[in-house]
Amino acid sequence: MSKNNIPKVSATLSLKDIAGALKVRLGIGRMNYMVEPGLYAIGNPDGSSPVLVSANYKLTFDILRKNLTDFSCWLLILDTKGVNVWCAAGKGTFGTDELVNRVEITCLSDIVYHKRLILPQLGSVGVNAHEAARLTGFSITYGPIRAKDIKAYIANSYTATKEMRLVEFNFMERLVLTPMELVPVLKASFPIMGIIFLTNQFAKRPFVKGDIAAYFGAVFSGAFITPLLLPYIPGRAFAWKGWLTGLFTTFAILCKSKGFTKGSRLMSFGQILFFPALSSFIAMNFTGSTTYTSPSGVKEEMKRALPIIFSFGALGAIIILCSHIFGKGRR
Repeated sequence: MSKNNIPKVSATLSLKDIAGALKVRLGIGRMNYMVEPGLYAIGNPDGSSPVLVSANYKLTFDILRKNLTDFSCWLLILDTKGVNVWCAAGKGTFGTDELVNRVEITCLSDIVYHKRLILPQLGSVGVNAHEAARLTGFSITYGPIRAKDIKAYIANSYTATKEMRLVEFNFMERLVLTPMELVPVLKASFPIMGIIFLTNQFAKRPFVKGDIAAYFGAVFSGAFITPLLLPYIPGRAFAWKGWLTGLFTTFAILCKSKGFTKGSRLMSFGQILFFPALSSFIAMNFTGSTTYTSPSGVKEEMKRALPIIFSFGALGAIIILCSHIFGKGRR
């Protein structure tokens, strides 16, 4: 590949880029938000310029390049099927084989005369550095956690400070991910609301505002409250954390809507079973968005938690539906 044929990208994001990022944060077009894998130029790089390796998820690509203003380097973008570095490394698409393949396809050895690739630290789990170095002839170094520290890392002779290696995942970092958790669940809620509407046409005990509030309380608990309060909720398992917040929310809504009163106790018991289980299930989805977990840990938690969640949820759903269809009066 000739240097003249290498696409040059700007470190300044356009309005289209910003709008695209907002859409993806809201869960719109997430699975197709990617750039072509290959080699890109930032600034005016030459044979001595650094080579940064990243994923072809466009949000990741944009976050990386916007932190490279007034800087010249090469971006080697792997084909991770539109998945971010952390998740792609766990799935194997940000891996040794794809890295070796991309170095060969781009003829990187003809572009730069140094022998160093800078990989994101969160991608280390997917790459066998010794094998990649043996097959490509390039040494593998791992850059800082945050893209904003890359220029300082390179200026410091490719040495990361302790702070550059620290994974924080603070409140704001969790907050920005919650729309992606909420929007898909809210979309799935439309057919559920349709079922409730149809059921109310013949149910002896129609669903009322308190029932709807309990449902959305569980959704809100699992997709928003649990991610935000993640470090402060007791326990380690996401399923447990989601269940606790769901239980608290459900109990509060039932008290407000006069649940547990005579004639409503059985249905309230069903809701106590179902809604915390729903919150727990939704909260588990956040394991793919956080650095608090590992692939093996997620698999183990799913193996243990899902049978319990489905058992509680199914029993609660049966009690709730039977109470509405065959019950008497309106709560």
